[in-house]
Amino acid sequence: MNFDIALMLAQDGIVNGAIYALLALSTVLVFQITRVIFIPSGTFVAFAALTLAALQAGKCPATVWLLVGGGLAVAALDIYQRQWRTCGDLAAILFWNVGYPLALAALLQVVKTDDWPVLAQGALCCLILVPLGPVMYRLVYAPVVAASVLVLLIVSIAVDVALVSFGLLVFGSDGMRAPSMIDVDFALGPLTITGQSLVILGTSVALIAGLYVFFEHTLEGKALRATAVNRVGARLMGIATGKSGKRAFALAVFIAVCAGLLAAPTTTIYYDTGFLIGLRGLVGAIFGGLASYPLAALGAILLGLIESVSAFEASSFKEVIVFSLLIPVLLARTLLTDDPGHEEE
Repeated sequence: MNFDIALMLAQDGIVNGAIYALLALSTVLVFQITRVIFIPSGTFVAFAALTLAALQAGKCPATVWLLVGGGLAVAALDIYQRQWRTCGDLAAILFWNVGYPLALAALLQVVKTDDWPVLAQGALCCLILVPLGPVMYRLVYAPVVAASVLVLLIVSIAVDVALVSFGLLVFGSDGMRAPSMIDVDFALGPLTITGQSLVILGTSVALIAGLYVFFEHTLEGKALRATAVNRVGARLMGIATGKSGKRAFALAVFIAVCAGLLAAPTTTIYYDTGFLIGLRGLVGAIFGGLASYPLAALGAILLGLIESVSAFEASSFKEVIVFSLLIPVLLARTLLTDDPGHEEE
């Protein structure tokens, strides 16, 4: 390997690592607030790319019907369990869980989106997929919120299997690759810098900076941080930890959808592609001990670099090398951490 090849591998690794860093941050975010290891984050990456493909083909994406079904189930559950005190609360439940999904589905039946700008199509993907985060939390995780981390992990795996099966049912086995968001490239020494790689790096940095501002300078962000530090204490201070869980899932799904929209022009996405991408994000999150956002992001970038070099030097063992990194990291954390336990209520 000469210097030019090393530079090209580093470029490829950093771009891929930026995608993994977003998923690592979403994994840390959800785990810190709800103790859920968010395995389905990778599947939302695939859903975002496939939903974008449907919109670019002028079709109504099937994921909107998943939102309609989930919203109806949440509304029925909230009304049955009387999760409302005033008529305003009931109206809000019906609007966000019934009115909004049905209005979105009706809009997609009459509007052709194939000639929309790619940014508008991406925003529409977010409007379809991001609400699935709170819906998923309310239907699946809220009833078992007090369960152990192992039980929540098993639930996450089951949810991911169900979502992947849904993806195969509605999207089929064919893959898609979206056109580049910016069809520009230029040479920088031995490197060819593409516009899409700049979009990925710029968007990833902007999202990370936005998360920092959100958590440091907004009341909602501080409430989520308080819930992550001490759930019981946050509840005693009047913070609704249940709503914090919904917000954490909405934010995590938003990050995963952004990662999917960014990754769609760089590789062919299939209904089950997101699983391995999500696992790489989880490995990055474990680098940060599922607690540190900076270490998780740096771990994901390192993972991308190692993956890029492994694909060049030993492509047949690329996956083995990447996921084997978990062994020394977990061993080191086990030996160096005195109290690995997370706060239990």
